[in-house]
Amino acid sequence: MPGAAADGAIVNPAGAAELAWQRLQPERWPLPPEAFPSEAALVGGAVRDALLDRLGAAPDLDLVVEGDAVALCKQLGRRHGGSSVVLDAERSMARLVIGGWSIDLARRDGDSLEADLHRRDYTINAMALPLADRQQLVDPLDGLTHLQSQQLVAVAETNLLDDPLRLLRGLRLAGQLGFALEPGTERWIQQHHAAIAGVAGERVLAELEKLAAAPSGEHWLAGCLELRLLAPWRSSPWSLEEAQRLSCCSAANAEQLGLNPAETNTLLPLARLANVLDGPALYQLRSSRKLQKQVVTLRQWQQRLSGGDPAVQAEALDENERLQLHRDLEDSLPALLLSWSAEPAQRWLQRWRDSDDPLFHPKPAIDGRSLQQTLDIAPSPALGDLLMHLMREQAFGRLHSREEALQQAKQWLASAEHAGERAPRRD
Repeated sequence: MPGAAADGAIVNPAGAAELAWQRLQPERWPLPPEAFPSEAALVGGAVRDALLDRLGAAPDLDLVVEGDAVALCKQLGRRHGGSSVVLDAERSMARLVIGGWSIDLARRDGDSLEADLHRRDYTINAMALPLADRQQLVDPLDGLTHLQSQQLVAVAETNLLDDPLRLLRGLRLAGQLGFALEPGTERWIQQHHAAIAGVAGERVLAELEKLAAAPSGEHWLAGCLELRLLAPWRSSPWSLEEAQRLSCCSAANAEQLGLNPAETNTLLPLARLANVLDGPALYQLRSSRKLQKQVVTLRQWQQRLSGGDPAVQAEALDENERLQLHRDLEDSLPALLLSWSAEPAQRWLQRWRDSDDPLFHPKPAIDGRSLQQTLDIAPSPALGDLLMHLMREQAFGRLHSREEALQQAKQWLASAEHAGERAPRRD
């Protein structure tokens, strides 16, 4: 599974530590480096991202210390402010949240910093910058070399199994960074894919959501399926139709469709997830009800429009189904359009962007309370049918005002009464 070229500058080995510190800008940290013990070292993602020049404005900082990290975290919180949270009391891990920053502290695992780094997941995460020596990059596993070659290399097979979430994290990191999986690492992931079934669903979903948001997320989600990392949560084999739809969920396709950055950031990950996981799978992974509903409705409409050109089938829906489609997908319609041909997809997108379009953003023509009071009718299933009738009339351009809605409601009630389906009157 080849990866795209990484963004950002890869530094040369000479001067790597100094350049990383320059990019980390410790003078901006909510705590000065001198606030930590002299043996403390910055490790993990912040070191990697500094070397790649892809740090955010307030990067998460991970530090290892020799002693009790939980006690140190609480002490720093009392002295400098912020909130301390115990992450793992047994392994002495805690987090200090201060000034919009997150600083994780962990007791060193092993009798030296190098021993701690040998217990980590991937070599690019197994580098450290000692706070007391800004000219030293501790890199016992050639992580800098792998940054330069844009390869993701596991530290050891046993390290992946120490926390099987690391199997999935490998693909997530490759997707986010545009790296390739080193062949031996890929073999280990495939060989031990079943171990991920024992990982808490929330942790798995967090990695999948990050992967779905990665620049080439559709490629790496397909890789997850190829390596069987999602097998514990899929009830059926991956279909050709799912694979084809997932391949359409690319950033290039979103740009061609005309999605703006905000729409892409929200709806492209949703479309990708919906083509690899269904509602029951997301329930097992303990996702939010909102995400489950979004995925279920999107998949239902994909299935309803399958077996031919989805745009043609969508425009051939009867009025009731067409209205239901837009009610179901009012907030996420572009996720459905990604697999459509350009002309109908762009036409639908243009209408969806118009918040006043009565079909693409259906709204009640009149509220139920007004109908009850004006026409003297009681709450009932018939009232619900009447409200839906008026919404449909408005959505398809046959109703334009409140007065017209009341007139049509009277006609509908008269017709229902004539047919012997009298709506109940209020007492």
